[in-house]
Amino acid sequence: MQSPTVSELLSQNTSLLEVDIKGWVRTFRANRFIALNDGSTINNIQCVVDFENFDEVLLKRVTTGAAIHIKGQLVESQGKGQKVEIKVAHLEVLGDSDPETYPIQPKKHSFEFLRENAHLRTRTNTFSAVMRLRSALSFAVHKYFNENGFYYMHAPIITGSDAEGAGEMFKVSSLDNKKLPLDEEGKVDYTKDFFGKETNLTVSGQLEAETYAMSLGKVYTFGPTFRAENSNTSRHLAEFWMIEPEVAFMDLAGNMDLAEDFLKSVVTHILANNREDLEFLEKRLLDEEKTKPQAERSEMSLIEKLNFITENNFKRVSYTEAIDILRNCKPNKKKKFKYLIDEWGTDLQSEHERFLVEKHFKCPVILFDYPADIKAFYMRLNEDGKTVRAMDILFPGIGEIVGGAQREERLDVLKQRMAAIDIPEEDLWWYLDLRKYGTAVHSGFGLGFERLVMFATGMSNIRDVIPFPRTPQNAEF
Repeated sequence: MQSPTVSELLSQNTSLLEVDIKGWVRTFRANRFIALNDGSTINNIQCVVDFENFDEVLLKRVTTGAAIHIKGQLVESQGKGQKVEIKVAHLEVLGDSDPETYPIQPKKHSFEFLRENAHLRTRTNTFSAVMRLRSALSFAVHKYFNENGFYYMHAPIITGSDAEGAGEMFKVSSLDNKKLPLDEEGKVDYTKDFFGKETNLTVSGQLEAETYAMSLGKVYTFGPTFRAENSNTSRHLAEFWMIEPEVAFMDLAGNMDLAEDFLKSVVTHILANNREDLEFLEKRLLDEEKTKPQAERSEMSLIEKLNFITENNFKRVSYTEAIDILRNCKPNKKKKFKYLIDEWGTDLQSEHERFLVEKHFKCPVILFDYPADIKAFYMRLNEDGKTVRAMDILFPGIGEIVGGAQREERLDVLKQRMAAIDIPEEDLWWYLDLRKYGTAVHSGFGLGFERLVMFATGMSNIRDVIPFPRTPQNAEF
């Protein structure tokens, strides 16, 4: 039978239980009080040692970071801060931890330092809470789609297509860089490569998911995606995870309904199941906010922001209406925006998106019907010939969190749009086939999972919400 977790023991109402538990030492005070944590909760369980009954050499090995095995009696706590504690009868050190070299000492560490020790940073309260929330959100994603009749599709990681048209992709090749085969024009001859053509790591599973939606009806992908953008900002990773549902016979309105319901569902899940971690991260965020100038502080606490999502209907606003609002708002007229809005067709920045959510509408916002020129080729062209049936969902604090669209189901229009941006038809012959054989209205959206985790945890750097961040010049661990 498996030993109980610290979380399970702390929720016990009965004391005088014989318990058997393993975990890592957070602190050992006065040769008497061990704070033990096994990763199941933000809280430690206090284990009280009668040092006169234990070998001094053994107790010296009980250092921060050591793995230990304890047997004893769960009793009502004599001190403040916890209901129960363990009166230790048996103590075994399973794995020593040298206090001179162990990096995660019981003191405040910078996030930069902890990224350098990402293999151990989940032994801190902040990162254990973040990663438990990441796990809970992952579960909530799969739970939502499973309960709503979606099939989970594993999109390929190696691809010959570029869904975004971004061109910033990692190449996948087995060719020897020192002896590259060249064709008659002196270019690399990819017919000699492993796949017989130029291939890359995927930036999105959307196009492949569309093929499955057009036979299975409702599908979603949830997997790693890659972008070779040489960007060192707090919002970019080279490897990140994307959630991408695609649904046949669903238009833009249905797509907006789905995305709103989905987001409310996953946020509701963590509010119900991860309260202790959220409360800890909320306090951490409040302490961090106190160090910022008043103008930069958030108007809502972490849990208030999460409730803001679950308790408000998302306001649906056309891009054109949003541009009018932004063009005439005080921050734009008084030149307070970093990027001023002066004409229709401008791509919105985070500051504009946040203004709409936090100041103007005071609720989550879905913008739709964007200019075709600033959106992808596969988005359904509207009758005006200028806009596409695209939609972005905007959240407080971060701006855009979801981007989606009704897909272009008309073969002739899709071909025209591909030709306009020089995408060869032969590269996406299979995608065009969907428009030849049983084409129909269909829609979907993409959600960068790490952006959702940032919103749910209050972390300000995307490198702190993924186990091992991959960024320019950094592929450690």
